[in-house]
Amino acid sequence: MDGIVLTPLKQIYNVKGDIFHIMKKSDDGFYGFAEAYFSTINKNVIKGWKQHTEMTLNLVVVIGEVEFVLYDNISKEFFTVCLSKKNYQRLTVRHGIWMAFRGIDEKNIVLNLANIEHNSDEANNLGLDEIKYEW
Repeated sequence: MDGIVLTPLKQIYNVKGDIFHIMKKSDDGFYGFAEAYFSTINKNVIKGWKQHTEMTLNLVVVIGEVEFVLYDNISKEFFTVCLSKKNYQRLTVRHGIWMAFRGIDEKNIVLNLANIEHNSDEANNLGLDEIKYEW
């Protein structure tokens, strides 16, 4: 889907502790950096629908497993992916795409590296029933 990039990320295992790469400024999907934050989501809880009008998201699941559902209201397409340690990738979502996500494990933490600082006026929100998707 246009506006979405999945980037496999490097994991380096070491007996003293592992390293999980997230992003370099030379990576596809890097559109500047303004804010980083973690978001938790409980098992079987769904957050969404949200559409950013300016922000590009770079999402990485650092703990647990999270199912992301993205919707392009112009093409009427859905894109889904489950990210976890087993499927360790960065999901880049350009502004204009609707997104919802669901926690799969008991404990789930998502990191977002955003290109602009959070501003509640730059996002649109819809109820889960307003975009039809069978969870």
